[in-house]
Amino acid sequence: MKTEEILKDWQLNPGASVDAIRDAVSLLGCSLPPDYVQFLHDHDGGEGFIGDNYLILWKAEELSIFNREYEVEQYAPGLLLFGSDGGGEGYGFDTRDAAMPVVRVPFIGMELRYARAVAGGFTDFLNQLAK
Repeated sequence: MKTEEILKDWQLNPGASVDAIRDAVSLLGCSLPPDYVQFLHDHDGGEGFIGDNYLILWKAEELSIFNREYEVEQYAPGLLLFGSDGGGEGYGFDTRDAAMPVVRVPFIGMELRYARAVAGGFTDFLNQLAK
């Protein structure tokens, strides 16, 4: 299923500028998957339901802020969070794997051992939620 179809009922933001995405990558100190970069360029985050799942995807400028505030590097080094379920769990990329699969991790008690793989990549993640 195409991303646009999956997110058709969402509140989407206007796309991020190339500069905003470049700045985010610089602050994060790692690359981002191409399909996720395209999403940021097209929509720069948003929120809504995908099937029965609520999802909040952060703006490019929020990525480094939220990862710092949640102290991801301290508690779950190698993860890069990009959003949440609006409750107690975050979603992020496992940057320790070159494929950057998407994982789910609890905000409270955040540790790598609690990270659970949910999809092979960003687009696959959206499709998994839509099922």
